[in-house]
Amino acid sequence: MSDPITVPTYTTLTWTVDEDGIATLLLNRPDALNAFNVTMARELEQVFLTEALDDAVKAVVVTGAGRAFCAGMDLSAGGNVFGLDESLSPTPADDLFEPPYQDGVRDTGGKVTLAIHACPKPVIAAINGPAVGIGATMTCAMDIRLASSKAKIGFVFGRLGIVPEAASTWFLPRIVGVQQALEWIYAADILDAEAALAGRLVRSVHQPDDLLPAAYDLARSFVVGRSPVALALAKRLVYRNSSVPHPRDAHEADSLAMFHSSMGDGKEGVAAFLEKRAPKFTGKASEAPDIF
Repeated sequence: MSDPITVPTYTTLTWTVDEDGIATLLLNRPDALNAFNVTMARELEQVFLTEALDDAVKAVVVTGAGRAFCAGMDLSAGGNVFGLDESLSPTPADDLFEPPYQDGVRDTGGKVTLAIHACPKPVIAAINGPAVGIGATMTCAMDIRLASSKAKIGFVFGRLGIVPEAASTWFLPRIVGVQQALEWIYAADILDAEAALAGRLVRSVHQPDDLLPAAYDLARSFVVGRSPVALALAKRLVYRNSSVPHPRDAHEADSLAMFHSSMGDGKEGVAAFLEKRAPKFTGKASEAPDIF
């Protein structure tokens, strides 16, 4: 395998892509246990809205440098540590996506998780160590979570007098159920890897040296020999259709996705199956049609 290609330089992250199109997004503030700050928030949002959308990228694996995944918000920053403008008095009537609320009120972690959620590629968290606060909630927007046996995960907001952020009150109950989500939020305890597994937050637990190889193997099993367009459409369908009010809504979106994919990579997939050969898909995730 050729050496990975390192592309844009960030101050809090490292981004590399290997020859199979598997990107590694490394949270890279190891001396601070990869604590989340406003700079990291902006860089994470940029990565998922730009680099991750490159059609050369097939899947993204997110992990942390050193012994932590992300120890939560960096509470040592001056002023409002969350980067919010305390001079404002927002109400539900205000448009938070317009100035001055866009920068002064919108939760920085939520900007990141919305960008992760919008990524049309599989996104896998390899939780290698402590993942607390935003370190835990950002993984909820990722599609699959694997954990090291040394991982510690905490939804500890109650201890700080704040609420769960990063749109986690949308993501977390969909992963573990309302009852489990509320118990973890109310208790604000630190979970070990086995507790996270029992609660269905993580898919599997691995010895530290086995975590990243397992994440990369899983990523490759998702994308090698697969249609990027079909994967992008399937991701959209699952997230959206799991919360529509009637199966007819899902059927309408499924029908459009099936119609368009059947005329593209679907034809190649059928031909390859009949000819007993590996498919050669040419569709791009960036070309996935609008189905909603």
